[in-house]
Amino acid sequence: MFLSLSIVVLCACKASTQAPASTPLTTISAPQGGKIVYGAVSGATTQSAVLTSLLARVHNLCGEKPQIGRVFQFTGTNSVGVFFTVTDHPEGNLPLAGMAIARSSGPNQADGAMLYDLASRFGQTVNPMLQQLSSVWQPGGQAAAAGGSAPAAGSNAPSPAGAASASSVPLHPITAPDNSATISVPAGWSMDPASRMGELSLQGANGEQMGLLLTKPAADPSNPWQMRMAAAHYSVILPGSVVYAFRGDPVKEFVPLFQAWRKANGKGPAQIVVKSSQSMPTNPGNHCAGASGQMDLDGKGMQSFTGEICANDPNPQYGNYAVSLTLILIPLSLGDTEKGLMNTIIGSYKPNQQVIGQEENQLLQAKQQSDQQTLAAAQARVNQIKQTGAQATARFNATEAANSAEQSSWEAGQNANAQNNQGFSNYLLDQSVVQNNSTGAHATLWNNAADGLVQSNPNKYSYVSNPNLIPGTDY
Repeated sequence: MFLSLSIVVLCACKASTQAPASTPLTTISAPQGGKIVYGAVSGATTQSAVLTSLLARVHNLCGEKPQIGRVFQFTGTNSVGVFFTVTDHPEGNLPLAGMAIARSSGPNQADGAMLYDLASRFGQTVNPMLQQLSSVWQPGGQAAAAGGSAPAAGSNAPSPAGAASASSVPLHPITAPDNSATISVPAGWSMDPASRMGELSLQGANGEQMGLLLTKPAADPSNPWQMRMAAAHYSVILPGSVVYAFRGDPVKEFVPLFQAWRKANGKGPAQIVVKSSQSMPTNPGNHCAGASGQMDLDGKGMQSFTGEICANDPNPQYGNYAVSLTLILIPLSLGDTEKGLMNTIIGSYKPNQQVIGQEENQLLQAKQQSDQQTLAAAQARVNQIKQTGAQATARFNATEAANSAEQSSWEAGQNANAQNNQGFSNYLLDQSVVQNNSTGAHATLWNNAADGLVQSNPNKYSYVSNPNLIPGTDY
């Protein structure tokens, strides 16, 4: 399974004490803090239905929709999980974090569990709670006898090995230097001080490497305008940009696009052996591919890698676009033992959208100030050397156009990612966005309610696709 990033958040809420009587869930308190809820989920016969029901329960009890990460597979089991965060409004707006788990317990049978705690300590309590859950959650959702032992070999319960190989590895939260994101990691892990704006670079204690949500501006050197500027010996490519003629197929172009990324960092080509790759779902105009295999970045030997690279369509006039990369590297000596741990670490990622937004505004303001200074300098040159003024002004305008196109391309990529994440959240929660065609108003509804509106009056109501989601209204 390719690693795909998203944010984690959780809602403690009274998940079982207020549950409907038809849902026989059991709740136990964890000695170290937090709650564990498990059992059969009424009416749910598939893993996706279990997760949807559990997250809907969180939504109803906490008074807001939980923010969810990407669904991941517990290593060596038929269980899946998803991290989430939420604010528990009935309990005084407590910030909570947790994990929802779904397990196939037989033909057309599935049950589930939730772990939750205060968001400030969930990173420390989740692993002990997983261990405690594995001692009582047996196949078919039946509780073990009092003081029961851990599941037998082959059990579906998320045992320490199945719990992303992390139940025996304590995690602690670390924060980016600019406070733009937090993530929970094992002891001995460190974060690159240059991590900022939600982009994190991590180094593990055993040689692991992890880069999350890294982004770069890019330029297509084969674009006619770029070629004319290059022929005139006039650089319009921002420093650190990926220079690559992207053609819209990230599966086919994964390796050369990745090599162009390394070149933008001043590094030579890496030795890469891709064992599997596939397209990843995204919005129109944005293209993503996941790949796994082995690579040698620094000549010190091959490592296992899992990565995802995305690029949007280059601007046809100027050839500007944006590239994002997530890359996980694990030494071959560790085998598959840490793949689950990587999922757990990624699932704990939590961005601070307020800080990221402020930093984006600061960058935009700095760009505008720089443009004003550049314009003033260009005007002075025109006044001093009139015979070259036209040429200087033309070049300035060309640079401004390229910078504006690059900024627009980057912003479009960020918005596409946000729309994509919200679309996945709606899918997981069995929700849809519906538009009133008369007023243009949007509303997020449960699928059965949305179907009823659209089917009853298709001229007045219609579904809204991901690219048409409105910031601040739908996400």
